[in-house]
Amino acid sequence: MGRTGAGKSSLLAALFRLAEPEGVFEIDGIQITDIGLHDLRKRISIIPQDPVLFSGTVRYNLDPFNELADHQLWDALEEVQLREVVVNLEDGLEAEVFEGGSNFSVGQRQLMCLARSLLRRNKILVIDEATANVDLITDGIIQEMIRKKFNYCTILTIAHRLETIMDSDRVLVLSSGKVIEFDTPYNLLQKQHSTFHSMVKRTGPVESERLKDIARTVEKLKHGSRL
Repeated sequence: MGRTGAGKSSLLAALFRLAEPEGVFEIDGIQITDIGLHDLRKRISIIPQDPVLFSGTVRYNLDPFNELADHQLWDALEEVQLREVVVNLEDGLEAEVFEGGSNFSVGQRQLMCLARSLLRRNKILVIDEATANVDLITDGIIQEMIRKKFNYCTILTIAHRLETIMDSDRVLVLSSGKVIEFDTPYNLLQKQHSTFHSMVKRTGPVESERLKDIARTVEKLKHGSRL
C-alpha cells in the first residue's frame, strides 16, 4: 500500500517484467530475468482493477488454451456464483462475450476473472485493487472467494479499501519508490507515527476502530489469546 505515486504499480510492472527490473527480483530463489517471459507470466495470475474479458465465448475467456473439461469450467463458475448467469445465456459456455465484456456487468466481469484464476491454480495471485469499481456485495463475494479458494498460494494485494488487507500476513508500505514500513498490520498499528497507522486513523474514529479490531483478532488467532 501507499499513496498515489508511491510505486505500487511500478512494483507490479517489474514483477511481470513489463519493465525489466534492475537488481535482484527473485521468486523461490529464482531470478525472474533468468526465465522466459512466457514461463514467468503463465505462472502468475492477476485480478486487475479493470477486469479484462476477450471477444469470443465464455469458454474462451475461462480456458483460452482449451486445456480443461466442461465440468471444470462449470465448477469454477459455481465457485464464483456465476453458474446461473451462464446457464441462462442462450448458448451457455459457447455464449458470445462482446468486446471488453460489455454484455456483462463490472461485477460479473470481475467474477469471471476470478474464475479464470481459479482454473489456472497458480502459486502467485496478484490483486490490483480488484474491488475498487464494484459494489459492496460483489466486493464481499470476491474477498470471501479469495480467502477460501486461494489459500494455497501467495497473494499480493494492492489495497484500495484498507479492510481488504487487514488480515494480511504482512503489509508493505511504499513511498516514492522506497519501502518505508514492512510488518504485520497489528504491529504497524502499534506504532503511533507509522504511515499505516495514520492512513487507518484517517478513515474516521468508528471505521479505524473496526479495522484495528480486525487486525487484533487476526493476531490473536495466530498467537493465541495473549493480546
